Amino acid sequence: MCGIVGLLAKQTVNQAIYDALTVLQHRGQDAAGMMTWSEGRFLLRKSNGLVRDVFHTRHMARLKGNVGIGHVRYPTAGSSSEAESQPFYVNSPYGISLAHNGNLTNSDQLKQELFSSDLRHINTSSDSEVLLNVFAHELGKQGPHLEPGDIFDAVRRVYRRCRGGYAAVAIINGFGLVAFRDPNGIRPVVFGTRDEGNGQEVMIASESVALDVGGFELHRDLAPGEAIFVDMEGNIHTQSCADRPSLAPCIFEHVYLARPDSILDGAYVYGTRMQMGRKLGDRIRSEWPEHDIDVVIPIPDTSRTSALELAQHLGVTYREGFMKNRYIGRTFIMPGQTQRKKSVRQKLNAIDIEFKGKNVLLVDDSIVRGTTCKQIIQMAREAGANKVYFASAAPPVRYPNVYGIDMPAATELIAHGRSEAEVGELIGADRIFYQDLDDLKAACREVNPELATFDCSVFDGRYITGDIDAGYLSALEASRNDAAKQQQSTGGHALVGMHNQDDDIDD
Repeated sequence: MCGIVGLLAKQTVNQAIYDALTVLQHRGQDAAGMMTWSEGRFLLRKSNGLVRDVFHTRHMARLKGNVGIGHVRYPTAGSSSEAESQPFYVNSPYGISLAHNGNLTNSDQLKQELFSSDLRHINTSSDSEVLLNVFAHELGKQGPHLEPGDIFDAVRRVYRRCRGGYAAVAIINGFGLVAFRDPNGIRPVVFGTRDEGNGQEVMIASESVALDVGGFELHRDLAPGEAIFVDMEGNIHTQSCADRPSLAPCIFEHVYLARPDSILDGAYVYGTRMQMGRKLGDRIRSEWPEHDIDVVIPIPDTSRTSALELAQHLGVTYREGFMKNRYIGRTFIMPGQTQRKKSVRQKLNAIDIEFKGKNVLLVDDSIVRGTTCKQIIQMAREAGANKVYFASAAPPVRYPNVYGIDMPAATELIAHGRSEAEVGELIGADRIFYQDLDDLKAACREVNPELATFDCSVFDGRYITGDIDAGYLSALEASRNDAAKQQQSTGGHALVGMHNQDDDIDD
């Protein structure tokens, strides 16, 4: 779950990319980076931290040029080292920079191929650097002069080598801006244009809100297996490059990851979350027609839309019972259990008057580890709630994600190997309600009926790329559990070589 943006304009792009990254900040708060291109030179600034902390006036002044890409990251494959922040760059061929959202499921195999066959060195543990080098190697086969068809041929070979869920945006020195989306369309990417009077400008981004803030008109999502090339004059070229593309977007984007004001694959996220609330309300009314719920309270912010619709559907009062400190990151992606527990209390504070003597239904978008909801239930009781019920707008999360969301090892997922009732008991709820998976799919289809298939692997354990086995999941668990992350954060992950995070890159 990272955020990417690319822009080719008729003017300096640094401010527009900065603005786009700020509205994509929810997709990653670990690091941010921007690379621009000006007169044959790449200019780079990247570091750990939020967008507002990474880019200062002195950095923006250096990021000249009318072409650029940007990235916000939280760590998935690889560590949270500053050297892992994006964009990445290679000087051969042409000079290419790339930013990437997602995860390559065959990254280890590709690393070996790059070293032994392609004669390329990978300097970090990031699969984004792997993807860049695969793309660079394939592009190098096209010769010194590139036409749109040459770029699409290179992307076609990238698809044949790279598996997983990914969306990438890249600059090719002197040629233009390129982006492509994995053959299953798991990770999102959209593009749009604006006319400033002196020609067409094109923006590519993870979510449509990035286009909105810059005044760009959304054209559409990239189709699965499709690539887009924007030449230096702003002309758009697109082509389907995958052998057997099939749209199966990550349904967790609609549950949690995306902003509600985004449009993904033709579906307004706000609308899908409204439908989730209605579906969940139907389930509660069906299972418990004589419920004694006095008030519905969302756990801010992602669950608000679903909770409000649920309350209206049940005919129950909706109230805001928690105030949120907006300067604390998203807790399920924090690297350690101790930090997550501390952050919950720092992030939320209960308004006692909304809880005292009431039977409260708390609504959250999902339950991952159970850390947050357990503490929030306790906070509700301390605020005077009579009974505390809990509802999840998503089904039980029982399996890890392998396509770019840093969901933990299966053994750290509270619903893994447990019934819904057992989860409710563990988190301390008087009663628990989960969304049904078929209802979740229906909620999205009711907003866009053309969405036939989804990646629901975190709920059903079915990995649509077909290359995930027990061995892969075992290795993933070893790298993603809290012990592994603690080792990485204390220096257990070494990097070889030097990375200049704030410098010109000359060709």
